[in-house]
Amino acid sequence: MNLQSQLSQILAPSRVHTRTIDRIAYANDASYFHMVPQAVVQPNSISEIQALYKFTQQNRVPMTFRAAGTSLSGQAVTDGILVDISKHWGQFKVENDAALIRTQPGIVGGFLNNVLKPYERRIGPDPASIDACMMGGILANNSSGMCCGVTENAYRTIHSMTFVLPNGFTLDTAAPDANRIFEGEQPHIANGLLELKRRLLSADSAHLPWRSVPGDYADDKKENLLNQRNLRMHPKESLAERVHRRYQMKNNNGYLLNAFLDFDIPLDILTHLLIGSEGTLGFIAEAVLHTLPDYPRRYTGQLYFKTVQDAADAIYPLKQSGARAAEIMDRPSLRSIEHLHGAPALLAHLPETAAAILVEYQGQTADDITTFRSAAARAIPKIKLLHDAEFTENPVEQAALWKLRKGIIPSVGAMRPPATTLLCEDVVFPVQSLADGITDLQHLFVEHGYPEGVVFGHAKDGNLHFLVAQSFNTDSDVSRFATFMDDLVRVVSGKYDGALKAEHGTGRNTAPFVETEWGSNAYAIMRDLKSLLDPDNMLNPGVVINSDPRAHVTHVKSMAPVAPEVDKCIECGFCESKCPSRRLTLTPRQRIVVQREISRLRALASDSPELDSLKSAQAAVPGGEDAASSYKELTDDYTYAGIETCAVDGLCATACPVNINTGELTKRLRAEALKNEKPALWISDHFDFVERAVGWGTDLGHAAEKVIGTNGVKSISIAAEKLTSKRLPKWNHHIPYSDSKVFAKHPRGARLWNNSRRQESSDSGEYIYFPSCISRQLGTPHDSQYSSLSGTLITIAQRANITLTIPDAEGVCCGMPFSSKGYNAAYKATLHKTLLKLWEWSGQGKFSIVIDTTSCAHTLRTCSDSLSPDDLTIYNQLTILDSIEFIHDTILPRLNIHPIDEDVVLHPNCSARKLGLDSKLVSIAQKCAKSATVPLNLGCCAFAGDRGLLFPELTASATEKESAEVLSKDYGGYFSTNITCEIGMSEATGKDYVGIVYLVEKASR
Repeated sequence: MNLQSQLSQILAPSRVHTRTIDRIAYANDASYFHMVPQAVVQPNSISEIQALYKFTQQNRVPMTFRAAGTSLSGQAVTDGILVDISKHWGQFKVENDAALIRTQPGIVGGFLNNVLKPYERRIGPDPASIDACMMGGILANNSSGMCCGVTENAYRTIHSMTFVLPNGFTLDTAAPDANRIFEGEQPHIANGLLELKRRLLSADSAHLPWRSVPGDYADDKKENLLNQRNLRMHPKESLAERVHRRYQMKNNNGYLLNAFLDFDIPLDILTHLLIGSEGTLGFIAEAVLHTLPDYPRRYTGQLYFKTVQDAADAIYPLKQSGARAAEIMDRPSLRSIEHLHGAPALLAHLPETAAAILVEYQGQTADDITTFRSAAARAIPKIKLLHDAEFTENPVEQAALWKLRKGIIPSVGAMRPPATTLLCEDVVFPVQSLADGITDLQHLFVEHGYPEGVVFGHAKDGNLHFLVAQSFNTDSDVSRFATFMDDLVRVVSGKYDGALKAEHGTGRNTAPFVETEWGSNAYAIMRDLKSLLDPDNMLNPGVVINSDPRAHVTHVKSMAPVAPEVDKCIECGFCESKCPSRRLTLTPRQRIVVQREISRLRALASDSPELDSLKSAQAAVPGGEDAASSYKELTDDYTYAGIETCAVDGLCATACPVNINTGELTKRLRAEALKNEKPALWISDHFDFVERAVGWGTDLGHAAEKVIGTNGVKSISIAAEKLTSKRLPKWNHHIPYSDSKVFAKHPRGARLWNNSRRQESSDSGEYIYFPSCISRQLGTPHDSQYSSLSGTLITIAQRANITLTIPDAEGVCCGMPFSSKGYNAAYKATLHKTLLKLWEWSGQGKFSIVIDTTSCAHTLRTCSDSLSPDDLTIYNQLTILDSIEFIHDTILPRLNIHPIDEDVVLHPNCSARKLGLDSKLVSIAQKCAKSATVPLNLGCCAFAGDRGLLFPELTASATEKESAEVLSKDYGGYFSTNITCEIGMSEATGKDYVGIVYLVEKASR
């Protein structure tokens, strides 16, 4: 079957992906499963979803929906057709004065909270992954989090939805006659739901059926499990009573059977069954959620206890006092973070039995916090503390406490052994059994050889997470995990009648244990529900309902080592929403996943110098390809998708829980691909000439543009590309003019640097102004109303009575152009020469150095690892300032500002955000204009030096959403702090982006 051809009759061919690299890229989610899809499709309409349903049923090829792919239980992978909804399902609308929000499934949850923030509202679900996971997964997994509990999740806050069932039927449940339409057009489903409800109401709970116990349980173990379970099963309760009781706690294992108890109308039942169904019953094309009040004020404290039991005993009084969050951490969890910056010194001295609870009260007003302060004071005497309680209302101190709590995963993840994946599981114990449950989990870690195992979680809900490092590279590894899971089921479901899944979803991970946990009668209802809605079993088969007792150890991933920069990756996907190439080629996680497959294939040939030895190896992916052809295809396609279109902006590291900058891997691969670094070293040695040549080229381009137009100049580059078979820069209309003339004479309001005068000067209020090479050669905006960047900075400094001294900087560069392309030797050589110049200009570190380009400031502020010991000594004595902080901290307070009567929009570039200067940029704009807006869709422009000239499609894709948002409103000015970023945003929007210095100049006239 030619899936590319056949699926291209349903969707545009550009949205059907069957290349090996695309299929490998989507073979993993955040779980430990690995399944290579036969095709990846990206539908953009309900009609295409309906057509895909029909295609899968006719051709017996299953399909699975995937949003962000942050799922931890394997529900977002398939060996059939993977339906990626992250690209074209991003519409939203605030309704009813923000009491409701309408959302499609391809929107990141945290984005909606940002939309609602001005209204002081939020969505109910609050998973830890909210800044990465999308609404499709939040709805399909009934996600919760630290505060959400069982009252604010999607099940409880859903208002209405538009769904598409596997038979193609679609309906907006908010339509006035929706019930009549559903019951009239789908009577077999409506009646089937009522029949399932009747069965649930009339059934007993049914004890554990032995045929559903996975693994080889000994008879005495089975009997012990049955006895323990029956003690807690309330043997006289009906199934309805059991369902009601078990949904008083978090429980996402299986379908949400409480829908049959909570609702009587078939459509209401179905709406709530689709929540938490993990894409196995239908597709939620749109949802309308009730929003909830946001709580901007907090009262936070970390409490320490001598034992886990003491900590568990504290949960009830803390919960009764109104605490919204109560995060428990066992001693190994605390040990994993005691080395982190800002960790209290006492962590290292806690007894081995100790535990802690991070407790937080949240309110809307100061009066709320006063009330909670009193409530906490009344609760504290009721609990057994190891140290006196200390609470804070200081946001900085609160952030530090939460940073430690959130640091558990990256700390454990970073320390895990090579070739292992970090498993993050979640279970629920009855709150009264929490301490015993934690102790039993710790015993399981010891029994099964997981010394790194830690336990933490949402204690007020009895919801615990635990982390273990697991390898699946050998049969014995898999066997060990299978045995561990069997015993985990025995403890959680058997001994305590808890839930194997609280908020991560059933997936493939616990599907074999659903019947074990719920009993045969409840499981039969779930199984028949699946058959009722998806009789062909083509929609995410094997998830939730799975008769294979070893499904949880089938299709597991191996972790081939790639490079030190990325081997810590746990494939969580948190990085993906930050990546500028995510809508064009690959994301950081996908780059690592593909590199791991390339590494695995390369390892197959490790005993032979020839790639031909791979031809007899096992195929890497289904479909008939042998390993050799897969290796060649992957490496060939990765050049563009993985290397050339990576902006190496580093924003992925800001979201990564283990601090991975995938751009470093890309730079390593670029360096490895270089055959000769001599040309780069020559450029470094003759940078003054190269710099002048860039200026001449820019002048020539502008001259040609006046004659043959922008497209004419661009066409010359494209023609040259075809002749040379090399990527060349493409001209665009927004390329600025050279600024070299400002340095050819004594600049007004500035001093030219003079070594003898500098030696004599003692004015500590002076600053060295180091114009970057990009501002020297492209420093005058295309818009004729603006003068040069350097001249404008000098002007506002003069108005503030600040002296800027400009050295002769021709030929001096921060080295970033070499670093980003993998020319490491040239980068280090350039850095060395630049540092010597900075040392000389600054009077051996006496004077601060101001740089007008934020990416250059970032490069120089973060280059210490690339310096020799001698250079590092010099470097540590230099003070390097970006123009943002120089303007905000030094110039602006000395100016007489008259805010312009205009709304302005900002593009805080990647470097500004990584340096933590974006808030200062916003503050500058707010003081100088009527209002300043940072787009909700702010991203990286991906211009990345010359990357946007070489690959303009990358910048076009990266800026698509931000530019659409910017163009939805008229602004009086468009500002950033990096010339190349300003070119990229100008090209994307058709508006003239310029440096923030121009706004300050205008407001200070």
